[in-house]
Amino acid sequence: MAQTVADYVLERLRDWDVRQVFAYPGDGINGLVAAFGKADNQPRFVQVRHEEMAAFAAVGYAKFSGRTGVCMATSGPGAIHLLNGLYDAKLDHVPVVAIVGQTARSAMGGSYQQEVDLQSLFKDVASDYLVEVNVPEQLPNAIDRAIRVAQANRAPTAVIIPNDVQESDYQPPQHAFKHVPSSAPGTAWAAPVAPERELARAAEVVNAGEKVAILVGQGARGAAEQVRELADLTGAGVAKALLGKDVLSDELPYVTGSIGLLGTRPSFELMRDCDTLLIIGSNFPYSQFLPEFGQARAVQIDIDGRFIGMRYPTEVNLVGDAAATLTAMLPMLSRKEDRSWREKVEKDVAGWWSTMAEQSDVDARPVNPMRIVSELSRRIPDNAIVTADSGSSTNWYARNLKLREGMLASLSGTLATMGPGVPYAIGAKFAHPDRPVIALVGDGAMQMNGMAELITIAHYRHLWDDQRCVVCVFHNNDLNQVTWELRAMGGAPKFEESQTLPDVDYAAFARSLGLGGVTVTEPGDVGTAWADALIADRPVVLDIHCDPEVPPIPPHATFDQMKAVTEAVLKGDPEAFHLIAQGVKTKLQELRR
Repeated sequence: MAQTVADYVLERLRDWDVRQVFAYPGDGINGLVAAFGKADNQPRFVQVRHEEMAAFAAVGYAKFSGRTGVCMATSGPGAIHLLNGLYDAKLDHVPVVAIVGQTARSAMGGSYQQEVDLQSLFKDVASDYLVEVNVPEQLPNAIDRAIRVAQANRAPTAVIIPNDVQESDYQPPQHAFKHVPSSAPGTAWAAPVAPERELARAAEVVNAGEKVAILVGQGARGAAEQVRELADLTGAGVAKALLGKDVLSDELPYVTGSIGLLGTRPSFELMRDCDTLLIIGSNFPYSQFLPEFGQARAVQIDIDGRFIGMRYPTEVNLVGDAAATLTAMLPMLSRKEDRSWREKVEKDVAGWWSTMAEQSDVDARPVNPMRIVSELSRRIPDNAIVTADSGSSTNWYARNLKLREGMLASLSGTLATMGPGVPYAIGAKFAHPDRPVIALVGDGAMQMNGMAELITIAHYRHLWDDQRCVVCVFHNNDLNQVTWELRAMGGAPKFEESQTLPDVDYAAFARSLGLGGVTVTEPGDVGTAWADALIADRPVVLDIHCDPEVPPIPPHATFDQMKAVTEAVLKGDPEAFHLIAQGVKTKLQELRR
């Protein structure tokens, strides 16, 4: 039997050691689906419940494995559904390849069923590489370039293959005019380092500083050892962008935690008071949380020159791999003997964690959401992977969760889309089937995407050596982040028709799928629920009912924000009295220090 184009596509993916494709079937990819069957499901076709979830799972897999994620969808609506997850990959700089079907070539331009101009549809999200395969000879180059460009540019790419092309006999490119060959899969990537002269300039800036601050993002993930040595030499405090939350352990006394709208007071004060700033592997967008312009001399290190010098007026810009560049620069630095700045940072950090512990113990109705994460921090396994969703639960992930060395964590950082928490967890389990995975998800995101993907977890859990996959639902029946944004930014009371969610028994739904399901309504039961879930022999949903009126307002809230919340209360917020009571009780823990 002749090898078809679809057969060859899967063969080439196997050559690239692609082990699974997150996908949903449809007649636009029937040729490819049939090829999976002939290939004994190698790579594995992982059937999610929706194409958007296929893209999210591929992003999660790529983030936690360091490899390229692959997703697949049919023509028309299936391809359209991939877009949100692919934009998540684009904005967080993650290598993902999308393979999508298209109507047969003979029908193109004929207003045929499910015919969509996919080149126009994908030209922004897959701008780094987008190709339509119209003759078999375009392969293997199309697949190889899609993967190489995704890896090189840390970006999504897309390959469109019309249905009839998938079923055509495969013909390799020839040594002929207008044929494009390709080399064997596999690429050796260099670790570029900035020129020595520029490294010396950067070292001069750092050596001259007395109050050094370091900001790390996901680009510093491979440079943790060098960042620790840098902090030791300079006496610096280290703040973390959300995407860099797992770069350094939160148990290090000089790590100030997250920065920005969801950040900590020590990170805010670190930036407010420093005279020197090093930005390493981060494109953190909120310049108002960085030092005042002109206050600090600044150096930035990033592997991508497109994102250098665009958030703060940096004096020296080093384009290169974070680990390699820091390794070259460290011998040029002098150890700072005056440790008064470091002592202040460590005192601030210790005080912050004490405040967080006290705030998480504040009574709420029924459970304080901060307590959910604080109890997890006390029990989280050493090799855990944590995914977070977008919403008010992200505040508690950012501020209250103490990660230790060796743990991995991520979320939709730049797009900040709702719904990737559970599909990210699925991607994480396929990347590391021997590690426990924990997803922290609000009930809005759970209703949007997460509940359906519990079905996917139930379907594939037998493939995972370690069955632990805990989905924790912050159950408050409110689209809580937007509710607080309305209060804090617009001075508007909660609009219940927009914000209130229908009540759902998430634990019961999990149990109906053969998963574990635990409902928690008492504060004293939170710790036990985590302990049991983290030793369970199956995935578990923790359905924890928590108080929507515990304020996620940052500890460095402005006067205007506090004034807006007060105005919202005066305009008749439906939970006005309880809102004020929780806000006062929570903030009192900070004011006591």
